Amino acid sequence: MTDFGVLADKAFRDEMLTREECLAVLDTPQERVLDLLNAAFRVRERHFGRTVRLQMLMNAKSGACQEDCHYCSQSAVSTADIHQYGLLPVNAMVEGARRAAAAKAQRYCIVISGRSPLDRDVAEISTAVRAIKEAVPIQVCCSLGLLNEAQAKRLKAAGVDRINHNLNTSERYHADICTTHTFRDRLDTIQHARAAGLELCSGGIIGMGESDDDIVDLAFALRDVQPHSIPLNMLHPVSGTPLQDCHQLTPQRCLKVLCLFRFLHPKTEIRVAGGREFNLRSLQPLALYVADSIFVGGYLTTPGQPAPEAWKMIEDLGFTIEVDYRSADTTQSLSTVRSPINVLTIS
Repeated sequence: MTDFGVLADKAFRDEMLTREECLAVLDTPQERVLDLLNAAFRVRERHFGRTVRLQMLMNAKSGACQEDCHYCSQSAVSTADIHQYGLLPVNAMVEGARRAAAAKAQRYCIVISGRSPLDRDVAEISTAVRAIKEAVPIQVCCSLGLLNEAQAKRLKAAGVDRINHNLNTSERYHADICTTHTFRDRLDTIQHARAAGLELCSGGIIGMGESDDDIVDLAFALRDVQPHSIPLNMLHPVSGTPLQDCHQLTPQRCLKVLCLFRFLHPKTEIRVAGGREFNLRSLQPLALYVADSIFVGGYLTTPGQPAPEAWKMIEDLGFTIEVDYRSADTTQSLSTVRSPINVLTIS
């Protein structure tokens, strides 16, 4: 029987778990899930205390994507009934940042559909980011698809703090969910962002038909990438997408995967991302015993938990909302970057 305390001790030393230990976490019997959560919570509390960081998304350009990502309602192979529109004007992106700050979000993420941003998209987003930085005390993340190094440098110069580009799944399984770009393309974008001096946000999606080994491979690959933040998405099957009938996840399964990622990424911000509400359901609060960050206010084309409900959930746990509005200095250690300036205790 796996000793979860041993796994927590290895995480304290930032020591890699063996593949066998990782698979044992994913295979934890239901009656031991609370023991597993307790061990993962020890690691979470060591590095992040009992604080939670909030993040809000802006779907700044929706639909009409050329890619065939099977999970996505905006892809070329999707017939989902979604709202499609071109890049929002600068003032709309700035107003979105104001709403994010009002929701107590520490970071605001501007997302656009498409394989890669057009140069005019990069120019408009850069203008918006400069305006946001002048008007709103919030960090800015951008998720714009595949980037070259010149685009990444332009975004960095405009004041973007972080780039999101997920690995999504294991390299082995990638071609099963997308054929229009490769796993290597995703790694190249991450490298371009890093070369430009941007922070990195990179995670994945579970529940797409992958195996336990694929989940372990994804977690191992992210150890190589060493992102500042890992968003863990849980597939929310959308009618009209190739994965519309893929219903593999249970709340317990999601919690086990979160625990595995915490053991393998003890010092990294882990965000419970898309599909949290759909898959965790009444067990959502338990996820925050492992993860230290959540999205509020919805996702790109699916609804999410309104910010006031998230605040109440955090309060009921006895946790606090952390708001650190500094633009992160990537020359500092991760533990230094995470030191709070202002912790809002909800009472």
